[in-house]
Amino acid sequence: MSQLPRFWNQGWSFFLDWWSNPSAVSEQGNPPSGEQQLNNPLLDHREGQMFLTKAFQVILEEVLCKGTNVQEKVCDWREPEELSALLDLELRENGEPEDQLLKRVQDVAKYSVKTNHPRFFNQLFSGVDYHALAGRFLTEALNTSQYTYEVAPVFVLMENEVLSKLRSLVGWTQGDGIFCPGGTVSNMYAMNLARFQAFPEVKTKGMCALPPLAVFASQESHYSVLKAAAFQGIGTEQVFKVKVDNRGCMIPEDLGEKIELAKSQGAVPFFVHATSGTTVKGAFDPLEPIADICEKLGLWMHVDAAWGGSVLLSKEHRHLMRGIERSDSVTWNPHKMMMTGLQCSAFLLKNTTDLLKQCHCADATYLFQQDKFYDVSLDTGDKSIQCGRKVDCLKLWLMWKAIGSKGLEERVDRAFAHVRYLVEEMKKREGFQLIWEPEFVNVCFWFIPPSLRGNENSPDYQDRLSKVAPTIKERMMKQGTMMVGYQPHSGRVNFFRMIVISPQISNQDMTFFLNEIERLGNDL
Repeated sequence: MSQLPRFWNQGWSFFLDWWSNPSAVSEQGNPPSGEQQLNNPLLDHREGQMFLTKAFQVILEEVLCKGTNVQEKVCDWREPEELSALLDLELRENGEPEDQLLKRVQDVAKYSVKTNHPRFFNQLFSGVDYHALAGRFLTEALNTSQYTYEVAPVFVLMENEVLSKLRSLVGWTQGDGIFCPGGTVSNMYAMNLARFQAFPEVKTKGMCALPPLAVFASQESHYSVLKAAAFQGIGTEQVFKVKVDNRGCMIPEDLGEKIELAKSQGAVPFFVHATSGTTVKGAFDPLEPIADICEKLGLWMHVDAAWGGSVLLSKEHRHLMRGIERSDSVTWNPHKMMMTGLQCSAFLLKNTTDLLKQCHCADATYLFQQDKFYDVSLDTGDKSIQCGRKVDCLKLWLMWKAIGSKGLEERVDRAFAHVRYLVEEMKKREGFQLIWEPEFVNVCFWFIPPSLRGNENSPDYQDRLSKVAPTIKERMMKQGTMMVGYQPHSGRVNFFRMIVISPQISNQDMTFFLNEIERLGNDL
């Protein structure tokens, strides 16, 4: 036993080996030679699985039990310096014991924002679906890449099936598609494919072989349009912003005028980016008249339905996207209203000529050998701009299997019902001022504290009003009672944007929200 301290730092597995066979250790108490060590695995699966079991219990308690309990905080706010010290973020030479690591897991959960909480209204995602979460756990455990049938046979077939189902909801019987790392990348795919179809030589010769190009998107479109234009070398100045009406919807007549303006400046129009569910207002562009213009002029019509696409699941609300089947491509993020969990973004394509592969393939022979023993068309990796690609279809597939299309439709309809209740109650209360009637599940409003009511004509009114939302937001976060976003927009000073999607919420949560805004802001 006197040898024990000499090699204790080699780890528990080494100690067990020594205990069962002390002669394996030299008289000096040194570990076996390098060759002997390599005969055994470096990692001990028993230890790892025991740790994982304990860590999962912490996650279950802190994230999924406390994190969904209205009696618990949405966030346990700490300033950056304090939080950094609490987490002890420094990475050191030696590892830590299990009990310390489990404390790390608990602290990460404790001080993170609980996006599963019923009173988290801050983003375009919230809540938890447990079937989707099981799919996320399974995805991580299997740890494969969605690029060949060889390494992801289950998920290649599954992705094809899920994409086919989403396309059918758009109204296409055929087509293509791929899951992307977020709606921004899905929108970039659309612009890239549109450019390639119009100018296939861009793939080999680059932008120097092309005339100046013109992109068209509404003033309310997502900023990813500008990012895509910059990233692809088209230029942000070549994005022509189309006017919107008072609801935030693209005005088709102005689209036509902007197209003519671009032509007069020597640019070649090729891509129209419409939106179904804008980020702030939740507005839906009129797709039918936009499609008329695109078809007449031969322009690619893309619909960014990252946020609003889930209305297609609802017979009552799918009219908001009337004309979607006439588009060339669609972005749809199930990680938002469908609640699959981050990330899950589908890029859907009407084209059936293998345009994704033509545009993005690089013929990497070490992955995409053409003499494989199976149908190589199942290798989807060359459709993607990525090499390694995370499996994002399993969580959506498993959730859909669990609750069916009817269950998903019920969630969409329920969210709209909660919004109606919230708006009705808001109109009954003094101090709540809707900025516009919601078309979707974005509820935008000002809270007017008692000190500002009746003073709308005072010279400092707008300045004082602009400080209300940030102050209330700070108070709610530091107290941990709830989270809701705010922003200035289109010349309007800071206002709240309430997002209602989680099926875990009830009308009582809507009432709590209104009461809490009043409690936090009445003294301002």
